[in-house]
Amino acid sequence: MTALVEQLKGGLEAPICLTWELTYACNLECVHCLSSSGRRDPRELTTDEAKAVLDELHDLQVFYINIGGGEPMIRRDFFELVEYSIARGIGVKFSTNGAFIDAEKARRLAAMDYLDIQISLDGTDADTNDAVRGDGSYATALRAMDHLRDAGFGPFKISVVVTRHNVDQLDEFKALADAYGAQLRITRLRPSGRGADTWHDLHPTNAQQRQIYDWLLAHGEHVLTGDSFFHLNALGDQNLPGLNLCGAGRVVCLIDPVGDVYACPFVIHDEFKAGSVRETGGFSRIWKQSDLFLGLREPQSAGACASCGSYDACQGGCMAAKFFTGLPLDGPDPECVGGEGELALSGQTAGSAPRPMMDHSKPPRVTPVALVRK
Repeated sequence: MTALVEQLKGGLEAPICLTWELTYACNLECVHCLSSSGRRDPRELTTDEAKAVLDELHDLQVFYINIGGGEPMIRRDFFELVEYSIARGIGVKFSTNGAFIDAEKARRLAAMDYLDIQISLDGTDADTNDAVRGDGSYATALRAMDHLRDAGFGPFKISVVVTRHNVDQLDEFKALADAYGAQLRITRLRPSGRGADTWHDLHPTNAQQRQIYDWLLAHGEHVLTGDSFFHLNALGDQNLPGLNLCGAGRVVCLIDPVGDVYACPFVIHDEFKAGSVRETGGFSRIWKQSDLFLGLREPQSAGACASCGSYDACQGGCMAAKFFTGLPLDGPDPECVGGEGELALSGQTAGSAPRPMMDHSKPPRVTPVALVRK
């Protein structure tokens, strides 16, 4: 396992998983949205450009892509692109709020091979979920899951961002997934996009971090986590299941709707932009030759964590979480279970943390006021 981890740190010939945000357009305005989605960017890749990227990924032998947004099903060519990807031997996992999955579309999705679906849900009741994802979003997600179940889709995923308000519902999330014959996927809240403004109110407390760790030790073999919670490994001798290192630019990366390539889905910022698929050489050149990715694959300094006996277990935590809370990349994770992150944050100047580069949030609604002359 140690040899495998070292190999992954040095990067692979192609990403294990590539996240591709197809559009910034979205019918919801989730308060923790990583990409501050809402409005479509007029520069987003055309259908032909997107297919050309898929051709490149096929040549690189990328195993599967994780499509998101925004809400990816808003794109009119959504099914065309998914079907093209599958035809090229690239599996598709896509994340959706479920608003556009009706009975007919559920049957169409169920007829596809090599396709996985993640329905986003952030509470097991409407009050908890809708406070984060918007009014009516809980009912919308459950209706989509009903359609997928009735269409015989199979074990889709229920994807949950763990916050201090839903951490006590982990057992209920697992029971809900089991009831649908689905699989539960839980991920860590990152302070990216609109999440930069809500992170301090939403991220789990230190005591809740221990709660998550204990729960994952008991259930983690049957729950997907990706690389979300490796910072919790410092809590004990037993590592959690999943990828226990930061894979940014090494085994994962992000393509955004306009074709810009970033080190990971959680650091949409110019400092972590490696190039554009519209440039000469396309994605292949970026993955194999960009200075940013090559730098991330070099041995990384343990920095402030070097003297901590838990560094080998937690690897210093999440790069994105550090960056968007204003901590140095060789500093402690802001949610360091030893308390070092909280201490580092307390010494920061207000407003010193980097801001997300783009905001596609919808403009605030303006209520017209009629002026009547008396």
